[in-house]
Amino acid sequence: MTDCSMKFTRRSALLTAAGFGLSVTFLGRGAFAASESEQAKRKLIVIVCRGAMDGLSVSPPVGDPDYAGLRGDIAIPGFGEPGGALKLNDTFGLHPKLVTVHRLALAGQARIAPAIATTDRARSHFEAQDVLESGAAVVYGTSSGWLNRALAAIGPARKVDALSVGPQAPLILRGKIQAASWSPGGPDLRDVRLPQILADLYANDPVLGPALAEGLSAKAMGKMAEAAARDSSDQSGMNVAAQPAMPNQGQQNEQARFLGRTLGKLMMAENGPSIAAMSLDGFDTHFRQGSSEGQLAQRLGYLDATIGGLSDGLGFAWQHAVVVAATEFGRTARVNGTGGTDHGTASTALILGGALKPGDIIGDWPTLRSGKLFENRDTAPTVDMRSLFKGVLSDHMGIDGRALDQSVFPDSAGARPLDQLIA
Repeated sequence: MTDCSMKFTRRSALLTAAGFGLSVTFLGRGAFAASESEQAKRKLIVIVCRGAMDGLSVSPPVGDPDYAGLRGDIAIPGFGEPGGALKLNDTFGLHPKLVTVHRLALAGQARIAPAIATTDRARSHFEAQDVLESGAAVVYGTSSGWLNRALAAIGPARKVDALSVGPQAPLILRGKIQAASWSPGGPDLRDVRLPQILADLYANDPVLGPALAEGLSAKAMGKMAEAAARDSSDQSGMNVAAQPAMPNQGQQNEQARFLGRTLGKLMMAENGPSIAAMSLDGFDTHFRQGSSEGQLAQRLGYLDATIGGLSDGLGFAWQHAVVVAATEFGRTARVNGTGGTDHGTASTALILGGALKPGDIIGDWPTLRSGKLFENRDTAPTVDMRSLFKGVLSDHMGIDGRALDQSVFPDSAGARPLDQLIA
């Protein structure tokens, strides 16, 4: 197996990729120049969970007296019950598939923001993802991503480099600053926006909406499984392409750990990137969402395994790392007629890493009382997503507050950075 701790030059990165059976593409000369700053030790990974991840299942408020009644059959059982939530405090737990996140939380290295949202209220995947990744106050407010503009704000003197994981650079990393790219599944030039556009068009159709959502979720899971089986290698360096195209959940999670572990090793290598962005699909659960087991549980298990792989791959660098997992919006508080949930407003963001300051939940909990629900259907937002990102960029990456307000997140002075996030 190729040693990922080698010096991270262009040539050695390609050799590393060859050893893993992966594809790495570099854009620009000297993409991973060394940094002389103390900030160079700090790592930031942003995971975009596409499809509107259900915050009430990620961090179920089982202690909220209205939770079980609203959720019905998809409610996560209480603490200590079979398949029950993993306890964080008297109100909140984590989904039982998030065992790594829970372990990190008990060690003071993971926190939740259970009522967080962007400024967009349209409940359209396409529009909400644009706002999440562009950092603009309005849809299509800018064509570049906030993480790319953050790189520009850090400035050339510090030479902080970024890595995009996936066949296409996500909007969050698009812009003037060039980033390296790593595509575990190889290039895919198709417009990845089309499935979400179709999902939005048929979201309110009682027949086509659930059918399309289920089909797109299955397709996304199949593509990820096929890509991982085709392009990854196991610990011994043997190719695993002979695995079935649709591996079981344990195999999928192992592939997720491999993905996270490899990304972590790439980032901890000498002169490796300080910032990375990646996407995980399959969180649009209009139909048969499930509770402790089921469709959403599988995706959360995959997310948890990815995070576990990251912490393993980063090794000692984990103590200098922050990982943020966020989604475009949440889902309705009430279960729908097909055992799923519809497009909502606030969701849960996960903030993890050894650089995180231990603490309780981030932001206020609005409760799930009928009078407190947003438009009588959704978890009400109490935290602006930009405030979370600003707090991390300010305290962890050292970006000036004026730059955050004006260039990284344009016209966002009213969204104050969250403090007390970084140790």
